[in-house]
Amino acid sequence: MGALLIPPALICSCTRGLTRPVSASFQSRPKSPSEQPSYSNVLLQVAWREFQTSVVSWATDTAAKFIGPGAATVGMAGSGAGTGTVFGSLILGYARNPSLKQQLFSSTILGFVLSEAVGLFCLMVTLLILFTT
Repeated sequence: MGALLIPPALICSCTRGLTRPVSASFQSRPKSPSEQPSYSNVLLQVAWREFQTSVVSWATDTAAKFIGPGAATVGMAGSGAGTGTVFGSLILGYARNPSLKQQLFSSTILGFVLSEAVGLFCLMVTLLILFTT
């Protein structure tokens, strides 16, 4: 196809420099101003600059990390409303026909479990968003 225009040694040094942690880039900088900076050190400085943030953008990022979990907790309110509706329907059904008590109760428990499962899934997503980012 085509020849490789970048020497392999340069590719290795750049890849190694970009995959190292930011703390390693501080330790690998030239100590004296007389040393000539290599191409990999320049890339490390560029990569390091991408991680710098101002106080305002840090506060915005921190606030944005809490918007997702807050939105995920809305489903838990729906779970509570669903549970109330299920048990309210049990009371109405029992008041209309007391002879169906056992059948109404088993259907109510099934509805309660399904409603609470949705609430627990919302809680799980909220905790995943909070503690994995």
